[in-house]
Amino acid sequence: MVPDIDPFHAIAISRQAHRLAAGGRSIIHMEFGQPSTGAPAAAIEAAHRVLDSDGMGYWESMPLKLRIAAHYRESQSVEIDPEQVILTCGASPAFVLALSCLFVPGDRVAFARPGYVAYRNTLKALHLVPIEIACGAEQRYQISAAAIERLDPAPQGLILASPANPTGTIIADSELAAIAEVCRRRGIRIVSDEIYHGLSYVGPARSMLWDAPDALVVNSFSKYFSMAGWRLGWLIVPPALIDAARARMGNLFLTPPSLAQHAGLVALDCRDELEGHVRTYARNRALLLDALPALGLRRIAPPDGAFYIYADIGHLTDDSMAFCMRLLMDTGVATAPGIDFDPADGGRFIRFSFAVSTDRIAEAIERMKPWFAAASDQRADPPLTV
Repeated sequence: MVPDIDPFHAIAISRQAHRLAAGGRSIIHMEFGQPSTGAPAAAIEAAHRVLDSDGMGYWESMPLKLRIAAHYRESQSVEIDPEQVILTCGASPAFVLALSCLFVPGDRVAFARPGYVAYRNTLKALHLVPIEIACGAEQRYQISAAAIERLDPAPQGLILASPANPTGTIIADSELAAIAEVCRRRGIRIVSDEIYHGLSYVGPARSMLWDAPDALVVNSFSKYFSMAGWRLGWLIVPPALIDAARARMGNLFLTPPSLAQHAGLVALDCRDELEGHVRTYARNRALLLDALPALGLRRIAPPDGAFYIYADIGHLTDDSMAFCMRLLMDTGVATAPGIDFDPADGGRFIRFSFAVSTDRIAEAIERMKPWFAAASDQRADPPLTV
């Protein structure tokens, strides 16, 4: 049977936002986890040079693989062989590679709920069984070793994300170690989503490679490196899976874009510029954390990292998709509905991305103040205006 894949509802919000913008409306895009900044200046300069001098083609950059391996040595004190680095066309293909290397149809793979929408749907597309572990405010919206221990029977796999999407929560180092121990003892293979590493406001996030060297680690240039449109990522695999991962990459995706690989190599050394972006996100985060209680949004997930705030709107609605669409139509502020991340309880949540400029965050807050005040006064959904 062909699996039934749910839509990515934030895409529908974004399409409507772009239609409104084409009609002359002022739109503030807070619906996607996409930096509003471009690639680092030096990376763009390098790309211009390559365009003039290299015809490009199917290519896997050994200098980039070497530099990524050095990045783990420098940032995590973890040694990996450059051949363990599989360059991919962004993080999404890296997940397909990881899951198809580890599991067979019918295998059960656990992850936190709320969690990134594509975990559930990619698992379904590969005929794997999603096992969603409810993680609420009591668990800081994150998975724990105790929750994994309670799963009976043990799943074949576990997807971790720290910092997480949609919540931004980070798993403590001690808890990561405990999770690794439970998975090792119960024979659960780990896929660690580390795409938001580098975006932390409470101290650095630790790679799962510290505690589980056989974990498969997904990362990308899309978030910290501000290169979402360049479609460049990587998968780190244990030595025993190098051949399997390379075979899948070659057959399913060939190679990442050559131009992106040249630019990515330069971007890895543009830390001053990239850390400037992180300081902007920190300011944006502070503005929202200060403003949201005045909007009536007092129950939020702890935004330790990434660039998201996941807020409870259950006092206003249980239909987050309709709520986000009304907010967009009335104020021009585009956000993501919680149902993307939690099919059970997500109707009561909304996700704000603060990966935009600080002036846009300030403007969004000013637009939302009267709107949320009216919604709270009415104690019901405000009317839809088209």
